[in-house]
Amino acid sequence: MTKKETQEKIALGKMLPLMEAFYTIQGEGAHTGTAAYFIRIGGCDVGCHWCDVKESWNEQLHPPTLTDVIVKEAKVHANTVVITGGEPLMWSLDYLTESLRNSQIKTHIETSGAYPLSGKWDWICLSPKKTKLPLSKIYQEADELKMIVHNEHDFEFAEQQAAKTSGNCQLFLQPEWSKKELMTPKIVAYVMKNPKWKISLQTHKYLNIP
Repeated sequence: MTKKETQEKIALGKMLPLMEAFYTIQGEGAHTGTAAYFIRIGGCDVGCHWCDVKESWNEQLHPPTLTDVIVKEAKVHANTVVITGGEPLMWSLDYLTESLRNSQIKTHIETSGAYPLSGKWDWICLSPKKTKLPLSKIYQEADELKMIVHNEHDFEFAEQQAAKTSGNCQLFLQPEWSKKELMTPKIVAYVMKNPKWKISLQTHKYLNIP
């Protein structure tokens, strides 16, 4: 395949810079504890300093993979697929989600919302970052708002972001992993005072699974 052909397929979402794909247990948010096949797409310019998958940032490190191949492998493992990154909305996801849904696979996405929404989704987890805020449209589309709490100011930021979501959006506060001993008790106290929020933990790290 020529470079031009590859670029054309990437533009159509028929190829994606696949970093990794794996079958595991969802560790965070509303679907914690459920089996899911994760597809991690390379490329991100949001730049969270505490990101635990910084190797995903440079899409050049992750060769374009045919989306049909990605979907074929997903069908072997699960009836729910989580698209994550990186920032997956840097790429067109219409073809990917159409192919998955045609195979009766539920489509979930984890995104910062910093790029226009593409694809058709059964569940949208929005996780806003201060470094590059979500586009306005996605707030009303989000099923779940997952706010990472790294310091005290993040509670204020979380409330600002929650105010933009729909009344049906589930709200989660999650301690940033390196600060979990410090911030988890503060999150517990905050949720008890503000019960519209729930606590999300990175349970996959406690379980030592991907």
